Order: sequence, then C-alpha cells, then structure tokens
Amino acid sequence: MRLVTPQLGYALEAQTAEDPVASFFRPKAPLQTTSCGLLRLEKLRRALVEKGLDAVLITQPENRRYLSGFTGSAGVLLLSQDEALLATDFRYYEQAEREAPHFQLVKMKTGEKFAELLPDLVARVGAKRVGFESKHLTFDEHERWKEAAEDFELVPTKDLVEEIRAIKEEGEIEIIKKAVSLSDEAFAHILGFIQPGMTERDVAWEIEVFMRTHGAEKVPFEIIVASGPNSSMPHATTTEREIREGEPIIIDIGAKVEGYNSDLTRTILLGRPDKKFNEIYELVLRAQLTAEERIKPGMTGEEADEIARGVIEDAGYGESFGHGLGHGVGLAVHEKPTATKKSKDKLEPGMVFTVEPGIYIPGWGGVRIEDMVLLTEEGVEVLTRAEKLALFR
Repeated sequence: MRLVTPQLGYALEAQTAEDPVASFFRPKAPLQTTSCGLLRLEKLRRALVEKGLDAVLITQPENRRYLSGFTGSAGVLLLSQDEALLATDFRYYEQAEREAPHFQLVKMKTGEKFAELLPDLVARVGAKRVGFESKHLTFDEHERWKEAAEDFELVPTKDLVEEIRAIKEEGEIEIIKKAVSLSDEAFAHILGFIQPGMTERDVAWEIEVFMRTHGAEKVPFEIIVASGPNSSMPHATTTEREIREGEPIIIDIGAKVEGYNSDLTRTILLGRPDKKFNEIYELVLRAQLTAEERIKPGMTGEEADEIARGVIEDAGYGESFGHGLGHGVGLAVHEKPTATKKSKDKLEPGMVFTVEPGIYIPGWGGVRIEDMVLLTEEGVEVLTRAEKLALFR
C-alpha cells in the first residue's frame, strides 16, 4: 500500500514495524495548498536541477516559512523533486499540521537530533547530492550532519531560496504596503508627541506602543531614536539622552504585519536649524530623490548605489556616507537585493527595497532619509508616504 499526495506527485510507503522512519510520518489527506505555495516549490525545484542537486535541506527561518508556511522556531525542510518533508519536535506538531498541510510531517522525538534521522530521510527521498544552507547552518550542526552522511554528499548552497524571495508576489506586496502604511502612521503620530526634554527611550517606547496597538505583530528591530551627536552613528543605540532643540534627530522604525516588514527612517529637528543642518539635510534628500528617479530595472545594486553616492561625493561628503544605499525588505528586514558599492545583484521588477542615503559627522550628528520602494517595469514606485519635512515647531 502507498500513501500518495497527488498534487506534488510524491509517495510514502505504508508504515511497518521493520521501518523505523515510517513511524514518524503522519499519513495525510490530499494536499491542500495555495497556487503561490506550489509555484514557490516549483521554482526551488528548478533551481535544484540547475545546481545538480537531488534535494535540499532548509533551516533558515524565513526560507522555511516562505516555502512551507510553518512559523515555528525549530524545524528542517527536506525538499526533493517529488517530496516535501517538515521535521520538527513535539512543541510544534499541531502548529505544523495547521500551517504546513501540504508537507509530510516528520515527528522528532524528545531529545532526538535531526542528524539521527537524516540518513533514513535522505534514503527515503532517494537523494545522493543534498544541498544545505551554508550561510545559516552552524559549524557544529554541519559536523553532525557530515558524520551522518555516509551514503550521500552534503553540498553547500548559497541564496537558493533568497533569490526566489527577492521578487515579490502580488499578495506579498499588498501585505508589505500595509506594514509601510503603519510605519507612516506611527511617524505622523510621533511628530505630534515628541517634545524637547523627552528622552530618546521615551520617544522609542511611544512608537512601539503605537505600532503594537494599531496592527503590528511586533517591531522587527530595535527602534532607533538618536539625537544630537548620537545621530552620527548609523545604528545608534537608543539611550536616556534628553532631546534638545536645534539638533538632528534620526528616527528609524519598522512594523511587522502578517510576517512582512517595513523600514522607515526620517531625520527631524525641533526648533530652528542652523546652516549646516540645512546643507546636510538638503544634500541627503537630493541624493535620495535622484536615486528614486533614476533607478531602473536591469541595473545592478552597485549602479543604483552609485547614483546617490555620486551626488554626495560631488558635494565633498563621500567619506561620511559609509553604508550602502539600500537593502531588500520582506519576511526579513534585510534580504536581497542589496544596493551597495560592490553589489552585483540585478534589480528586477517586483523587488522591494530601501533607498536610504545618509551623512554622518562625529561630534555633530547625522541625517538619513529612508523610503521603501517597489521596482516596476518603468522604474521606482515609492511606497513610503511619511513626511519628509525635517523642521517643525
């Protein structure tokens, strides 16, 4: 007797007392999944053929969720041309059944290591060359897997799933737009809240409360509120420093909605700006707007970065712009594509990424302005709507 999942075309032998692995598999009804989920698996399977792989092991959390729908914190996917398996432990049995109904569930026993099951699982799918995610798997876990791989070869892979994730589906874009809109609303809220004398942490907490009470699952990264000289550090830690008039304040925030993230940065100033602030702010804004106008499909990330970097370098501040122009945003806050000095990532329609030039001057402060954009056939569609007027009160 065979248990067949027709839509994926894979089959499992019936459980027998002589088959120690078969007892871990839960027989399932015919596959119930979305066309998007099937398309993702199809794209990955094409990539396996191109790489000469029979199967691949997926451990990176966002990749695991993207392919299976499973959001638990522990689990391994084994995907071949005909089979799709999800191994997890007792904590996630029920969750895996609900979130990944189109995957065969491999129930790991308490205290059991995945490496102990690996040989039999790979034999079951008939694989000889098995890929693994080299950027995510720890050295210790790799050593365990290597010891178990007597009858098959473990092959390191890089960005197999990330390359697929980089081009967003329509449904993903709609969710991302919700997350972006929530960040916009939070920024508008904080403009009416922030006052001199508040601490950076006071402001950061108000932003997080707004996010969580207006639809965010959580904030995807530590909110940055960096005032005065603290703002010269691109990834400053929010502190108890009191906010003062007449100094730059960088606010970097994001929201997670239905698993997808937003990323927004604005620089504001309370009171009257000086000449230097006006100069730096206007330069950064011009660099950003120039990039958003000129970025087109087919460019590399390096070419996109050069558009904004050239504006800043021509004004004599090149050494003060020390990070890349942008990064992809989706299930992860930082993902493909990257727009940096040496990025060879090809920018294609459907990609969502940030455009965030900045200038940072130790002892004075910094200015960064960050939008999220969607690349279309024509160019950039700016998703972020938050106010860019830096000066108020």
